[in-house]
Amino acid sequence: MLHTGDSVNFRCLLSSLLRGTLGEILTMADNLDEDDDIPQLSADTLKILQQFYDEQSALHDKQIGNPDIMPQEDWQLSQFWYNDSTAFKLAEEAKYVAGENGRMAFLSAPTAFKKLLEISPSSDAVLLEYDKRFAIHGDKYIFYDYKNPLDIPRDLEKAFDIVVVDPPFLSERCLKNTAETVKFIWKGKVILCTGEIMEEYVKKYLGAEVCSFMPQHERNLANEFRCYTNYKTVVLEQT
Repeated sequence: MLHTGDSVNFRCLLSSLLRGTLGEILTMADNLDEDDDIPQLSADTLKILQQFYDEQSALHDKQIGNPDIMPQEDWQLSQFWYNDSTAFKLAEEAKYVAGENGRMAFLSAPTAFKKLLEISPSSDAVLLEYDKRFAIHGDKYIFYDYKNPLDIPRDLEKAFDIVVVDPPFLSERCLKNTAETVKFIWKGKVILCTGEIMEEYVKKYLGAEVCSFMPQHERNLANEFRCYTNYKTVVLEQT
């Protein structure tokens, strides 16, 4: 049985295993008492871990400065990327609604935003997003923190024909604040993807209803996701 201090050390070691470098893991292990009740890592396991970190580091270096490569999900930011089919459908629906000269906003929905740039590079679209890795998109990127829903440029008011939004957290506060942003920047139409358990709040704060389109992610999520809109969709209804 782990004592309080041992439990803290064990959690720290697990954190290092998931996020740190091999050197950090070894340092943590050296700092633990010999009688701490923790599993010992074999040389083969450490070798595999080092290979994993080397691969992740190489991927990170490849992503830097390349807007065509989607960054890896940061789970601490509650990032879960759509699969390609879902991103394509959302981008196509937004493009259809906006029309030839319309403007589109992607709010905490970077996967759909990136897909739009792939299929229609000249589209008038912006990404409002907390993750500053997407600043690589230049003036198409606007920093956004749902905790400060109106801390965005004033010229975005009523600027967008369609807003595609995926609130980062499944909480009423997050959805309420995000909805405040949506209502500031939209001209009246929204596509929102979030957990099925948030349906009550989606209706309450945005008046949107669930549609038949089922968003899918690259990784299977524990929470069932649904798509909500406040207008009759076209592309999303196509099979």
